[in-house]
Amino acid sequence: MGAEPRSPESLELLSLLKRVSRAFYLSIRVLPSPIRRPVGLAYLLARIADTISDTGALPADRRLDSLIAFRHMIAAAATGAADAERAVESCDVSPSPLMGEGWGEGENPRLTGAERDLLHFAPAALNLLNSLPPDDRRLVCGIVVRLSEGMEFDLTHFTTSDSPAGAVEPLRTAADLDRYTYLVAGCVGEFWTRVAVAHTPALSRWDVDDMAALGVRFGKALQLTNVLRDAPRDLDAGRCYIPAEWLDELGLSPNDLLNPGSGAGARPALTRGIELALDHFVHAERYLLAIPRRCVRLRLAAAWPLILGLATLERVARNPRWLDVEARAAVSRPFVYRMIAVSLVVGASNAALSRWIRALTRRVRSALNQSSSSPN
Repeated sequence: MGAEPRSPESLELLSLLKRVSRAFYLSIRVLPSPIRRPVGLAYLLARIADTISDTGALPADRRLDSLIAFRHMIAAAATGAADAERAVESCDVSPSPLMGEGWGEGENPRLTGAERDLLHFAPAALNLLNSLPPDDRRLVCGIVVRLSEGMEFDLTHFTTSDSPAGAVEPLRTAADLDRYTYLVAGCVGEFWTRVAVAHTPALSRWDVDDMAALGVRFGKALQLTNVLRDAPRDLDAGRCYIPAEWLDELGLSPNDLLNPGSGAGARPALTRGIELALDHFVHAERYLLAIPRRCVRLRLAAAWPLILGLATLERVARNPRWLDVEARAAVSRPFVYRMIAVSLVVGASNAALSRWIRALTRRVRSALNQSSSSPN
């Protein structure tokens, strides 16, 4: 995998990534070293922001204030006019207050060990950010700021003072869903593309803007898959990412989806989401196959989430209990191991990768056809 940075902060970053990123760690770990560092740091900073915004240990208004303060720190670091410590001071906030009152281990058992470690790593992460080359630092800061805007969207849209207790707040339209998937994942495709081009001479002939647009579709495909897989868990948290306009056509409300028995009646909305995800995955395939065959690490880093995403989408499509939080669709660990083994053999072949992707796509469509023809 190449020589790893030897600083304690860099080693701790890799250790934390393995604990908090699950499947995405595979892609980060296989990246060429010059790309791995900014991508891994961006992911970790985004996870720190996500922990601040999503923890149940603080009320929503305090989470929003802390998230915005963290965003200001990142934006200040992008200028290069100050080191990480001065960036923190310029915002009149530091990681310790974020982790102090209201964040302590004893006071907040809802924080997992990994979340506490993420928050305690924030100062070291900011120092690592400051040590990046200026162009990489600007790209990392830009994506973390953009992702934090998606987290702010979550906090402000789904945490409303006028919503009755126990009510599920939905996204209203398909356009809202598209905007959300861009803010939390599509923009990562842009970032990934620009970092890869900056560090990979073999990509010098890429049209960066065109490839970034494909990267956006790639990110949206993965996030939409996550939305559909995690629908029951999000509903339990009062969030419905399935657009209300889709449910209106079925005579359903977001609160109806809290009943797992409504899964059959709501399946047309699920099918609509899966079809949209499949359309995004067509562009993800184009992105993958545009990576030169000699860039094996880059190909694997893109192929693994694409394959896992389609495999997950098939399991969602085949799941009759898709609204049951106890029946969450997921790929098995043996599947992941087989995927890695096969990809190491066929990763340099456009034809083999395309056959694999299209076979998975056919399986998703077959699952949709079977579910539509089966009695409710």
